[in-house]
Amino acid sequence: MSAYQQLILEELARIEKEEQVRILYACESGSRAWGFPSKDSDYDVRFIYIRPLEWYLSIFEQRDVIERPISNMLDVNGWDLKKALKLFRKSNPPLLEWLQSPIRYQENYSIAEQIRCLAPSTFSPRSCMYHYLHMAKGNYREYLQGEQVKIKKYFYVLRPILACEWIEKYNTMPPIEFQVLVEGIVSGNSELRAAIQQLLVRKMAGDELDYEPKIHAINAFLEEKISFYDQVAAKMSASTDNQDQQLNKLFRSALDEVWA
Repeated sequence: MSAYQQLILEELARIEKEEQVRILYACESGSRAWGFPSKDSDYDVRFIYIRPLEWYLSIFEQRDVIERPISNMLDVNGWDLKKALKLFRKSNPPLLEWLQSPIRYQENYSIAEQIRCLAPSTFSPRSCMYHYLHMAKGNYREYLQGEQVKIKKYFYVLRPILACEWIEKYNTMPPIEFQVLVEGIVSGNSELRAAIQQLLVRKMAGDELDYEPKIHAINAFLEEKISFYDQVAAKMSASTDNQDQQLNKLFRSALDEVWA
């Protein structure tokens, strides 16, 4: 176990004690989970927690997130299970990404796996595509215009656009790992694949990826796909199975499992 993993586990234990909660699931959600961390990348720890039954039996709305200030390269935030299930019901892409993260710090109960099993039946292609398209358009507009661009920001547009392609091609939630997305979508002998792989090698080596001339092969691909998925997203299926009864049952069983 690395020093940072130990630090993360200690912080999660501290949160449980201070907040009087139980952490059901904790994972890495940022560039480390995506497979291209920089040497100075934060640890983006995300978790799902549950409070005792009495907390939910209140007539007042209460805060359903726990956030800690970024410290010692740790960015630690969590959602209450009830909030998580409400968002899961709407096919929330960040939550779905958490659940498939390749870096898991804790999974102490059966709840996370139960949610994963329900994920295919609640998946909304249109909702998820709009999420990734919005992310791609915003980052492209802000960082990749002009002849000189902030080169590391290519990953923050490529990843969501490849996610859109994955949804269109496979009609499933895209994988969180960037390299898996590339291998599943981009042709192996293309100019685009070569440009992406060169960027990835540089980032993984810790090169300073600041302002440089734009990469025409990648820009042309992104412009074409952003325009294309603007049209496609509106035609995607929005229907999901109604899982309300199962989600209510899951929530109640989680309370029993954790606090019984």
